[in-house]
Amino acid sequence: MIEYEQLLEEATNDNVLVYEHYDLSDTRLKGLYCDGAIALNKDLPTEAERKCVLAEELGHHYTAVGDILDQSFVNNRKQEIHGRAYAYNRLVGLMGIINSYKNHCRDISETAEYLGVTEEFLEEALYYYKGKYGARTEIDNYVIFFEPTIAVLELV
Repeated sequence: MIEYEQLLEEATNDNVLVYEHYDLSDTRLKGLYCDGAIALNKDLPTEAERKCVLAEELGHHYTAVGDILDQSFVNNRKQEIHGRAYAYNRLVGLMGIINSYKNHCRDISETAEYLGVTEEFLEEALYYYKGKYGARTEIDNYVIFFEPTIAVLELV
């Protein structure tokens, strides 16, 4: 599991400034990336939420080009998805789902807590993986089912 502090260190190592308590109250934004700087909304209530937002904004640092705030443009929506996918893969990932199963997580709440993410973020990640892989995918000796609900089957 990746910790919030590890993401802050990654940002520092990549010369990305992180403003952890920025006033974004006049927007609906939880975070914002612009020109090598990330602003995290000061009103983010938990470390898990700050971690999820920071991972996504780092994703935008690595994958986005230009101003993508106006989501009415198709290219901007695609870049938004790339930033989110980066965060999903860093904080959840297929192996994270399998490790949650191995550690006896029984539902979304327990899995989110195990991974240190919000339930909303985990549900969005699972929706993304379902869109990418379909109803199920195999990795190593495991099958991850995304329909009708999330489930992991170990192949013997």
